[in-house]
Amino acid sequence: MKTSAVIFDLDGVLTDTAEFHFIAWKAIANKLGIEFNQEDNEKLKGVDRENSLMYIIEKGGIAMEANQFNHLLAEKNQHYLTLINDINPSHLFDGVLTCFATLKKANIKIGLASASKNANLVINKLGIEPLFDFIGDAASVAHNKPAPDIFLAVAKGLQVTPQSCIGVEDAVAGISAINSAKMFAVGIGDAQVLTQAKLVFASMGDFEFDTVQTAFLSTPAT
Repeated sequence: MKTSAVIFDLDGVLTDTAEFHFIAWKAIANKLGIEFNQEDNEKLKGVDRENSLMYIIEKGGIAMEANQFNHLLAEKNQHYLTLINDINPSHLFDGVLTCFATLKKANIKIGLASASKNANLVINKLGIEPLFDFIGDAASVAHNKPAPDIFLAVAKGLQVTPQSCIGVEDAVAGISAINSAKMFAVGIGDAQVLTQAKLVFASMGDFEFDTVQTAFLSTPAT
């Protein structure tokens, strides 16, 4: 089956806002008297805002009413938006524009499937918004990663079948979502962590579409 589209995650794949998320979540955790470290932050990769806060309060073993929960979500988001205010095209990972140019030349559609409700803002600041054929809206799907909803929604928006798509992710939850969507999963990061991916590259600078395409074409459809 010919590749119709490549669907990318944002954070950790095209750019890295993980440090900004860490700072903002740590501020919330400190406010609640809960320890929050880089290991905790790694566990939140690919996880939406609501479930990230749920992880923190469950770690602290505290109960919380809905009003306070929603207030903290808004506070964290506002802090994060302040931190990313200065993001610009220089924050794109090496290899992203080369990869996108290769896909455009091959007439392969490009999609974005991010769990972040701020994805549009970030890609606009990165200067790559016009390069996408469809951008998934995390707020419009019923279930976030590791559920396949966002990837399936992007495939539908691109008007292609999920089986003809390649998904690119840096998080375990994201790889699970790609596999559940019956797409071909490519990981960016540590191969010993992203064990469910069909291929793993250390970074987007190492991403080779010919290698991905060859592996995709030799993998039986599920």
